[in-house]
This record gives sequence, structure tokens and C-alpha cells, in this order.
Amino acid sequence: MDRRSRRRKRTRKFLINLVVAVVAFVILAIELYPIAITVLNGFRRDIHILSGQPFKLSQLTLRSYQLVLKNAGFRIGMRNSIVVGLLSTFISLLVGAMASYGIARFKFKGRNSLAYSFLVLRMLPQVSLVIALYLMFSDIGLRDTISGLTLAHTSFNVPYVIWLLLPFFTAVDRAYEEAAMVDGCTRQGVFFRIFLPIVAPGLVVGAVFAFLNSWNEFMYALILTGVKAKTAPVAINGLLGGETLTWGQACAAGTIMLIPVFIFTLGMQKFLIRGITAGGVKG
Repeated sequence: MDRRSRRRKRTRKFLINLVVAVVAFVILAIELYPIAITVLNGFRRDIHILSGQPFKLSQLTLRSYQLVLKNAGFRIGMRNSIVVGLLSTFISLLVGAMASYGIARFKFKGRNSLAYSFLVLRMLPQVSLVIALYLMFSDIGLRDTISGLTLAHTSFNVPYVIWLLLPFFTAVDRAYEEAAMVDGCTRQGVFFRIFLPIVAPGLVVGAVFAFLNSWNEFMYALILTGVKAKTAPVAINGLLGGETLTWGQACAAGTIMLIPVFIFTLGMQKFLIRGITAGGVKG
């Protein structure tokens, strides 16, 4: 009976692992399929894409990449996307970390309501806010500027960072804070010298997702910018807005836009996994 039961357990474990592996493979294939199509079409001519011809190695060409890299508008969009992404990520982490620290470590009336108000603000659809931002930025001279778009992206990244960091700050033992205060450390010193190093894994997770949110954002960039501050998604959209549909160039531009994301994510992979695991355990 013991042998039979062990065999059944091993068989059951094997079947469960097999099902999990198959499901994971199917999900991965579904996720990677659009990316693979985009990458492949970036090496094909528009006539081959529009005619629906099956993919052949003889169709491979670098013409679309050459045209995209010569496109001044796309180069400006890539530069603006990188600048806005980095600036909004830095500001969001700084402001979000201080707000999350205050909510997690201080007891005051309305603390929970304040925390949930940030969550509600994050859930508001962008289309309901973009017109108000457009009018406000037009009045104060921030429309079609890097500063204005950075503030707009920061507005939806800060609530996300606050809620992401709350379990990290809450999990820190008060003994660290009390010991630092006894040694003469100021409240600002406690935050920057004690808490930030401890919650560094959470900061990395927040940085990655804040950067991705800013990098992929389209509506604010479309409405709030014109020529000077337009980002890469808006520049790619411009490739499809003319009389001819330049799908090859659009796919090539989309592939180029994936490169900084992969580099940034892979560079942070070690800390990202550690931060997600720590946040899940602490939460």
C-alpha cells in the first residue's frame, strides 16, 4: 500500500507539473506572438505585409529600419520618451516614497482615507483628465514641453508607487527608527539613510513599472504635445496616419522601441525578482 500510495503521489505530482508547464507555455506563446509578428514584419516590405503573403527568408530587408532611423521625428520621439520616462520615474519614486513613508509610519486621522484616495485617483480613466490638463497646461505654458508631459506622467505614477511601497515601509521594524533617533538622526536622516536602503528592492520594482508606464503611455503624449515634446508612441502613430500605411516602418519602429525596455528590465531583473518576492511576503 505504501508503494502504491507513493506511486500515486509521484504520478499526481508529475501530472500537475505537466499541466502547469503546458498552461505556462500556452500563455507565453500568446504573449510573445504579437512581438514576434512585429519583429518579423519590421524586416519585410509593405507590399509583402499588405498583400498577406506568407513569410519567406527571401523577403528579409533592412529598408524599413533605414527609413525609420533617418526619420527625424522618430529620433526626437525616442529621445523625449527616454527623458520623460527617466524624469517621471525619479520624481515619482521620490514623492511616492515620502508619501508612502508618511502614511505607513505616522498615525493621524484620515490616514486610511488618504491612502485610498490615491488608489481612486489611479483608477480614474485618463480620458476624463486629459482635457483639464490640456487647458491648464495651455494657460501656464506647459503644453508641448518636456516638463508638462513629465508632470502628467508623474500624476499617474505617484499613486502606483505609493501603494507599491506601503507594504515595504510597514514591514520595517520600528527599532531601526528609534535607534537612529536616539543616536541623533533627524527625521529626514531616518528616511534617507535608514528606510530607503531597507526598502531598496521595492524602489527597484517601482522604478521598473513607473518607467514602463511612462514609456508606453500614449493618450497624454498625443493630446498634450505637438512637435517639440512628442514621444515615440506618437511618432509611430504618425507613420500610420498618412495616405499610405507604412506597416514595415511602424513594425521596425516598434521593435526599436522594445530595445530600451528589454535593456532596462534585464538590467534590473535580479533586483526586480527580489523586490517582487519581498513585497509579496511582506504584504
